[in-house]
Amino acid sequence: MRMKINSKLISPWLGAIVLIVMSLCALQTSGQEARKILSNPQPAYPELARRMNLTGVVKVELTVGAGGEIKESKILGGHPILVDATLKALRSWRYERAKSNSKVQLEFKFQS
Repeated sequence: MRMKINSKLISPWLGAIVLIVMSLCALQTSGQEARKILSNPQPAYPELARRMNLTGVVKVELTVGAGGEIKESKILGGHPILVDATLKALRSWRYERAKSNSKVQLEFKFQS
């Protein structure tokens, strides 16, 4: 016994499901983007880096806890001297409270 599937009925349902999933993703993303920084002291340019004329970018991914504290820092790139200065500054960063954790990617540019 073969069943014939009517593609005219499936297409609207499939489109509706895709639309719902995209809407939920957009809500989650906008919720993360709307989270405001309450305190964000910038990293100090290290004296050793200044003497070496070391410049560059440190890329970091943060997991921000529901209470606004940074729970985890994952370095995505950057010179170790500059990374150390960045992590030191991030210890003082605070975000506004939210219902759940969120992830944020940041770049810090160091120039002499």
